Amino acid sequence: MPQLTASRTPDQDLLEQAVSHALEEARRGGADQAEAAASVSRGLSVTVRKGEVESLEYQRDRGIGITVYVEGRQGSASTADLGRAAVCETVRKALSIARFTASDDYAGLAPAERMVREVPDLGLCHPWALDAEQAIEIARRVESAALGSDDRITNTDGGSVGTHVGRRVYGNSHGLLVGYPSSSHSLSCVVMAGQGDDMHRDHWYSSARDPARLEDAESVGRRAATRVLARLGARQLSTREAPVLFAAEQARGLVGHLVAAVRGGAQYRKSSFLCGAMGQQVLPEWLGLTEHPLLRGEPGSAPFDNDGVATADSVLVQHGRLERYVLSAYSARKLGLETTANAGGVRNLELEGEGHSFEDLLRRMGQGLLVTEMMGQGVNLVTGDYSRGVAGFWVEGGEVAHAVQEMTIAGNLADMLRGVQAIGTDTDRRGSIRAPSILLAPMTIAGG
Repeated sequence: MPQLTASRTPDQDLLEQAVSHALEEARRGGADQAEAAASVSRGLSVTVRKGEVESLEYQRDRGIGITVYVEGRQGSASTADLGRAAVCETVRKALSIARFTASDDYAGLAPAERMVREVPDLGLCHPWALDAEQAIEIARRVESAALGSDDRITNTDGGSVGTHVGRRVYGNSHGLLVGYPSSSHSLSCVVMAGQGDDMHRDHWYSSARDPARLEDAESVGRRAATRVLARLGARQLSTREAPVLFAAEQARGLVGHLVAAVRGGAQYRKSSFLCGAMGQQVLPEWLGLTEHPLLRGEPGSAPFDNDGVATADSVLVQHGRLERYVLSAYSARKLGLETTANAGGVRNLELEGEGHSFEDLLRRMGQGLLVTEMMGQGVNLVTGDYSRGVAGFWVEGGEVAHAVQEMTIAGNLADMLRGVQAIGTDTDRRGSIRAPSILLAPMTIAGG
């Protein structure tokens, strides 16, 4: 099994040549504008279950996607072959497709003056020199730590290790040709615990671009064990109204619903509960949301978006008011606005405000529901209606009283977001949206 080391990072020249060939062929074929993105990645993933290797995969992926614009008509095609002949054939396919598509006045590249001019080194690539035997040993340590924590842990879906490294190059007919390498690594564990018929399942994971920033294997396993053991003896509650505290790993999803509602596509289609909300209060005035796409070594960092537009720190919500939408070049044109460098999504979007310790949040809530797991898809982004199956813990007197299961919480997203009572200091930084625990005003809580 090959080792994933810095010397195996995909070759920049190969990708740049493939993109350059694509743009050259598009110009010769009559395209007014064109763009292409090529990438190569390698990865190793291992899952060990009950000490035995359940899966071992080594991935090597490569490909290029090409989009051409001809008099407002758009055509796209892709191939896994980066050779010149295959790339040129793929461009011809894209040009052929464009002949059959309707003209769109809003289609095309982002403005040339918005293109990234320099690609800073954000420390996004940290290869892990890990071979299969080493990965298996680490996965065993993860699982063993969980299984050895308590006799009530009866089964496991395994301990897992994943490591990936790759490089992406983007270019377009504005003369842009840029790229950078990146990496991602993870450890995870899923375990089951039970007493008689009372069986539960839970997990934990750690992820980072730099393997040195991962939690150690034993910590991941023990954290998974602690979480599942805490759920033993879970009960149902009668229907009531009470405050709801979203644990940090679930709060990220709540912020994600706000982001989805202010995306350009939702705005120009008028399919959002926050349609036309720019300048309006969407959070309490003491809260804000800011993107930090150039943070060094963070999972959401990127020097440019999928349109080639340079990224920069940018306020989304300030003093609770929505300052802008989340726009690509296309959605910006549809709305008569300028791109916000969000083609491909938000990057290190952080909820900002005065935070409190998790213990203080429990005391402030007094009596209510702590949500640690969500099920189902009961969210309507057009109306804001919100209904999700949840599990977690009932809190009495500012302390966890017992686990709960098979519950449903319901409300309206607009009211939930404006009704945030407090946030924590325990920000979960494992994704592109970085949120701490969030305490909400009373919601409807119902048994299953």
